[in-house]
Amino acid sequence: MKQEILLKHKIGMRLSRIGLLSKVFATQAFAKDGCGITPEQFTVLSALKENDGMYLRQLANITFKDRPNMTRIVSILESNGYVASTLESEGRQVKKLYITEKGKEICDKMLPTILKVWQETVKGISEEEIDSVLRTLDKIEKNLRDNTILQN
Repeated sequence: MKQEILLKHKIGMRLSRIGLLSKVFATQAFAKDGCGITPEQFTVLSALKENDGMYLRQLANITFKDRPNMTRIVSILESNGYVASTLESEGRQVKKLYITEKGKEICDKMLPTILKVWQETVKGISEEEIDSVLRTLDKIEKNLRDNTILQN
C-alpha cells in the first residue's frame, strides 16, 4: 500500500480513537446499569470464567493488561468476592486465580449490557461489513503480532 494512502487514512490513529471511544461508551453503560464493576473488571472475570484457575501472568497476557494494572484489578475483584486465589509454591509464592459464584453471577448479569453496547456499536452496519472489518482487523493484528515482542 502506498505511503500516501496509509498516511491519509491514519489507520493507527483511527484504531486508537475507536478503542478509546469504545472503552468510554462501555464504561458509561456499565455505570448507568449500576453493576459496580468496570468493563476492565468484566474482561478479567470473563477470561476467568472461560479459563478458570489461571496465574496472574496468564491472565495479563490474555487480556492485554500490564502486570501492575492486572494486580490492581484482581485486588479489587478479590475484595468484592468475585475472584478467589490460592498460593502455590514453586520456589516462590505464586497466586492462582479462580472466579467465584458471585463473579459468575455478575458476569451473567452484565451480558445484556454487553450485548446492548455491541448492538449500539454496530448499528447500521451489515453482517457482511462486520465480517469484512473483522477479517481486516485479524490481518492487522497478525501483522502487529508478527513484528512485536509482548512482555508483561
